[in-house]
Amino acid sequence: MSEKKINISVIGTGSWGTALGVLLARKGHNVTFCSMTESKYKELCDNHENVSALPGVKLPENIHYTMDIGEAVKSADCIIFSVASVYTREIARRMEPYVDEGQIIVSVGKGIEEDTLLMLEGIIEDEIPQADVAVLSGPSHAEEVGREIPTTCVVGAKKKETALFLQNLFMSDTFRVYVNPDMLGISLGGALKNIIALAAGIADGLGYGDNTKAALITRGIAEISRLGVAMGAHHSTFAGLTGIGDLIVTCASMHSRNRRAGILIGQGKSLEEARAEVSMVVEGVYAAKAAKKLADKYGVEMPIVNEVNKVLFEGKSPAAAVKDLMLRDNVAESEDILWSSL
Repeated sequence: MSEKKINISVIGTGSWGTALGVLLARKGHNVTFCSMTESKYKELCDNHENVSALPGVKLPENIHYTMDIGEAVKSADCIIFSVASVYTREIARRMEPYVDEGQIIVSVGKGIEEDTLLMLEGIIEDEIPQADVAVLSGPSHAEEVGREIPTTCVVGAKKKETALFLQNLFMSDTFRVYVNPDMLGISLGGALKNIIALAAGIADGLGYGDNTKAALITRGIAEISRLGVAMGAHHSTFAGLTGIGDLIVTCASMHSRNRRAGILIGQGKSLEEARAEVSMVVEGVYAAKAAKKLADKYGVEMPIVNEVNKVLFEGKSPAAAVKDLMLRDNVAESEDILWSSL
């Protein structure tokens, strides 16, 4: 593990960006948090803690704070881009004039832009073509990373040397990092699992049990894999950390804002009420429409995604959605496993 200390800027001060910044600062790197709002900037400066997003995790002394995006970008050897999907293009556009050729930007968010159907790293590449854009994803709740609970993630990049640099940068005795060249598969798994987590939460809210949860997880990864392969991703990626790994943790944990929102919807609250009560961005809501468009574009069957869309946006009752999933036409579990004889 390299001992060289570098300058890192974290763009966005939500829970995940904060946790990663803390991780890197604890390793001795010089970390700058760039806040998008004055209230968050003051909170960080006054408390040395992200009280509203990551309470209980004290920020190390080698973390600095700014609201000047140009200052943050120009001073960084590596940029951690941790912005909600709906703000990704706007923030990337603001950053572009300050980004040098080949400067590394690591996209750590999870989502899809509804209009363009781009993954978040695709949006960043679209707005900042001179950057060397990579992704980091996996089963990694910020609350646990901040408390140094052992966690594993995967880094994807176009260039192997970039992936290996980032693997070394993030690796610690509580944060293990793997590499994978399949950036599309990594990002797609991270975005689509939020929709399945909404479905899992809805099932919890309806009072269903472990059998239902297991069904949603296994059939959910089947849907994600079908779409991913149709789009050009590698099937094995979805059997890894950013596929089944991220799906399991997001469907099972109360740290998951998507699952929590789903529980409230299953209990009878409206989408607006559920989002207000969770009080954080519920990425699965934004990804649901985009996933439906992608499924239609590539001719891929995604029944769970379809039913989640109907519950969220068409007023269908959660119980009716579950019933329709159960009563679908009979199909084989796996289309690529054939009978040896008729």
